[in-house]
Amino acid sequence: MNGTSAPSPAPAPLRVGLIGYGLAGSVFHAPLIAATEGLVLDTVSTSSPQRQEQARAEHPQVRTVASPEEVIARAGELDLVVIASPNKTHVELAAAALRAGLPVVVDKPLAGTAAEAEELDALARDRGLLLSVFQNRRWDNDFLTLRELVADGALGDVQRFESRFERWRPRPKGGWRESGDPREIGGLLYDLGSHLVDQALTLLGPAQTVYAESDVRRPGAEADDDTFIALTHAGGARSHLWMSATTAQLGPRFRVLGSSAGYVKYGLDPQEAALREGRRPGTEGGTWGVEEEGSWGRLGAGESPLTGGGHAVPTRPGDYPAYYAAIARALREGGQPPVTAAEAAAALRVLEAARRSAAEGRTIRLDQKEESA
Repeated sequence: MNGTSAPSPAPAPLRVGLIGYGLAGSVFHAPLIAATEGLVLDTVSTSSPQRQEQARAEHPQVRTVASPEEVIARAGELDLVVIASPNKTHVELAAAALRAGLPVVVDKPLAGTAAEAEELDALARDRGLLLSVFQNRRWDNDFLTLRELVADGALGDVQRFESRFERWRPRPKGGWRESGDPREIGGLLYDLGSHLVDQALTLLGPAQTVYAESDVRRPGAEADDDTFIALTHAGGARSHLWMSATTAQLGPRFRVLGSSAGYVKYGLDPQEAALREGRRPGTEGGTWGVEEEGSWGRLGAGESPLTGGGHAVPTRPGDYPAYYAAIARALREGGQPPVTAAEAAAALRVLEAARRSAAEGRTIRLDQKEESA
């Protein structure tokens, strides 16, 4: 014997069950899980035979089942369940998985109300299980760049954060995401608003007041398709957030104004488009999430970015794979997941207040003391 020890064998991959293989499951979760070292996509549940066939074609090693209950029944053979089914099923399925002893990732929104999110958080804590929410937009290229600029003091003190997810879709597409039935938890407030509010709270901290305007503008539409939210944060900064399917001319993705400079960025992170096209992280030679120089944002003071004012800031590569890499670490090593249920509950309190503000035409204070708009 030479006194050296043999290297430890690599741990067996963590086996993941995925509930739902629609847009969220097939475009986001399954590819990102498959691309994460230490995770393996084991089982997919969908009631659609066509989607079962699609899942097997895209992930040949996966087994498919017809119902979420069949995934949860295999709790002893799985290490994580990911819930990417319609919004109205999130709470029931997450609770069932936790009671079966399974760590859980839930696509946003975690629940329809903050109270439901807090109940799930308490259940996970009681069982000693991971519960996380898939807020992938924290790893958008522009948001990673903005957080770095703020951390470096490039803007001074942030005073106003303007953020938009705007689209031009003059005709409703239908389906549960655009349903007017409150049980479906549809509409842009809970869809795109979940991302916008999460980013605002992540960047600037807790909100104290919420004011919102929400409309149903398209003929035949049932749920909100043009919504605005204004937040006042505890630190004094303000967030102005737009989410719309009726925007004929798109505004900047970000306009962030600080005490010494501002940052303006147009365009969307390229990762969603890449995933929709069937491209996968780890297969593009280090170019995943990289943005062309012509799309970089601009930083400056007193100039217009539209006429070349300020200077271009290289956009950091987007990094959706970082979410599941962090989930794998948390499962193996313990510690907090990359997005907690408590953070999701805080965002849901804002969304609930926004819905109430829009209905009542007034500002809502999150400390329960209310003021007129």
